[in-house]
Amino acid sequence: MELTSIRKGRDLFLYLTGEIDGHSVAPVRLQTDALIDDNAGISRAVFNLAGVKFMDSTGIGFLMGRYKKLSRYGIGMAIEAPDRNADKILSMSGIYTLVPKI
Repeated sequence: MELTSIRKGRDLFLYLTGEIDGHSVAPVRLQTDALIDDNAGISRAVFNLAGVKFMDSTGIGFLMGRYKKLSRYGIGMAIEAPDRNADKILSMSGIYTLVPKI
């Protein structure tokens, strides 16, 4: 999994590509947490999942962990452009009750 980011105004867009699974998530988790810490003044972090080709329950844990971290800073979170399979997993998990899909 790879991560790129861009800040647009008070929003931080995080573009994830590849597979979100137990093997690939650790380095991206550290990278994402550092970006959140470095951009603590933003109003929202948007996780773009258009490039994610596979996601298992590790992906839900990854997103929920970032949601909790962002919440401690008072920063909102949104999920953007999940593919059909990721969207199904996220819907079944109930994550959209906490994190809106835009």
